[in-house]
Amino acid sequence: MKTKLQAEDLSFHYTDEEGKAASHEIFAHLNLTIEPGTFVAILGHNGCGKSTLAKHMNAIVLPTGGRMLVADMDTREEEKLYDIRQRVGMVFQNPDNQIVATIVEEDVAFGPENLGVPPEEIRARVDEALKAVGMYEYRMHAPSQLSGGQKQRVAIAGIIAMRPSCIVLDEPTAMLDPKGRREVMETIRKLNRDYGITILLITHYMDEAAQADRVLVMDAGKILLDDTPEEVFSHVDEMKAVGLDVPQVTELVDELRKCGMQLDPHIITEEACAEALMQLL
Repeated sequence: MKTKLQAEDLSFHYTDEEGKAASHEIFAHLNLTIEPGTFVAILGHNGCGKSTLAKHMNAIVLPTGGRMLVADMDTREEEKLYDIRQRVGMVFQNPDNQIVATIVEEDVAFGPENLGVPPEEIRARVDEALKAVGMYEYRMHAPSQLSGGQKQRVAIAGIIAMRPSCIVLDEPTAMLDPKGRREVMETIRKLNRDYGITILLITHYMDEAAQADRVLVMDAGKILLDDTPEEVFSHVDEMKAVGLDVPQVTELVDELRKCGMQLDPHIITEEACAEALMQLL
């Protein structure tokens, strides 16, 4: 099951109880296509519209102009809501907000049960999902006994058990320590690489975005940059102009280039930087 996401001339502003505009345009006339099986990172400072865009992909919010298509289904069509949310799963910043049961495997089973999946199929899905995120051995644990990274992996397993073809993650590592962040990122990469699940990752961490196939940079509701991580992060001055950083390695390369060293501005990993310096020296 392949799921393409398409924003077509998408516009959105919040409305009051009378349906009148209650905010400025969060974004206007936005066009974007996410191809099935890709890993896309979205960057942008707070308030740029990236989380609102993510909520459109799961029909949590609906356009005030244009349309959002999920596998050619318009999110404004209420009768399509069930199918859309089966295809696109959402993972939020705080895993405690998504964990509802007192035992890990019961929590992962919650979504499929609500979909009316037969019990034997639920058992298979729960085991498969927990194995996919490396949490199978914790299936009988209480979520309260787990670390932040482990809780977030359980939350992701709960989404996987519903068999989506796309997962949207809204700053899933923001509340985690470095170890938890690594665990969650390894899980995300595995889901994309081994299971072909489309990943849309909203993050403030440049090293996480550098692991994606494609990086979108948003500013004031517009897409400022859209390319590979190597190309996007080579625009150091543009990134800093909108309040964003670049990977530390890229910043080092940029400073060395300003000092006259002939280095490739597209370097984003320590290994590539070390190799380039060795060749240069």
